[in-house]
Amino acid sequence: MGKVLVLYHSASGNTAAMARLVADGAALIPGTEVRLREVDAAAPEDVYWCDGMAVGSPTNMGVLSWKMKRFWDETMFDHWGKVDGKVACAFSSSGGWGGGAEIACQSLQMVLMNFGFLVFGVTDYAGKMTTCHYGAVAAREPRDEEVKSGCVLLGRRLAEWVAVVADGRKEQHPLAKPESRTLPG
Repeated sequence: MGKVLVLYHSASGNTAAMARLVADGAALIPGTEVRLREVDAAAPEDVYWCDGMAVGSPTNMGVLSWKMKRFWDETMFDHWGKVDGKVACAFSSSGGWGGGAEIACQSLQMVLMNFGFLVFGVTDYAGKMTTCHYGAVAAREPRDEEVKSGCVLLGRRLAEWVAVVADGRKEQHPLAKPESRTLPG
């Protein structure tokens, strides 16, 4: 059974709402156990437990929040080099469109790559105009159906990759499921 951790920091509740949607998406893949953790309640054991992780943060001046950075800088410091090879992705909520959420996702991915995580983007579209190439993004609370679908898609894709990489379940590879793909056009 693949294990997915959705680790998040939420200052206003917007990123927490995204985290729940990402967790819902991960739960769509049979045989996936999902754990949702707010960063203040998280411990290194949570990171060791998972096979894959979605990390979410509010966008703070275009990058991840200081609380999420502190988790990796301090809580996980002694665990660097010990969690290599886990699959990971990112999501972020900003104060408005153009507020830097995709850059915040990239800053989360850089932290994850430094810890040896295998990060990915999503080529599928969550709607006519919504992608998750760098992660799921929202402007404030995820209210629009396309934004919600992006969060669910990110979680589903994470669980698919966990099933393939950690469990060897090749039937869960996205290319093996053309009926579930949503490409542009």
